[in-house]
Amino acid sequence: MSTLIYIHGFNSSPQSHKAGLLRQWLAQHRPDINFITPDLNIFPQQAINLLAQLVQQYPQAGLLGSSLGGFYATWLNQHYGNKAVLINPAVKAYDLLSTLLGEQRNYHTGKGYTLTQAQVDELLAIEVDALRYPERLWVLLQTADETLDYKLALAKYPLSPMLVEEGGNHAFDSFEHHIPAIIDFLRI
Repeated sequence: MSTLIYIHGFNSSPQSHKAGLLRQWLAQHRPDINFITPDLNIFPQQAINLLAQLVQQYPQAGLLGSSLGGFYATWLNQHYGNKAVLINPAVKAYDLLSTLLGEQRNYHTGKGYTLTQAQVDELLAIEVDALRYPERLWVLLQTADETLDYKLALAKYPLSPMLVEEGGNHAFDSFEHHIPAIIDFLRI
């Protein structure tokens, strides 16, 4: 059975809108795909350890990462070679999160926590500088992302296949239209 691992973003969860759209589409069109949406720890090192365990368990898994999930998927691609689709990826996640230190709340669960410099430092420690498998990453960007500057991704992934849509938002508002192409790229 083929496997797709969806990696959610900062303050998100397996109950995110994109995860729900994927779950519905796969149930209707590709019930043969094992769909995994891990609930990631707020500590990046613990999150990446869980994701690495999943990739080791499912070595042929396709990865789909949104925002901070794209940052994690880039690391997994670098270390394991899995194909990944990155949706409005957080290129310098540590820079973004360093501006958000303090009290946070998960969008879906409502659970509160404190974002610390130690967590930001854990992100910096897993930064990928030179991409080993850029052709195995497909980057989907929307230019009106209100959270991340899409130009950072243009600079980070110049050798990767890329789709840049004018307008949109951080959630990548046309996501559901791209699901068949995402599945095709991942070859699952």
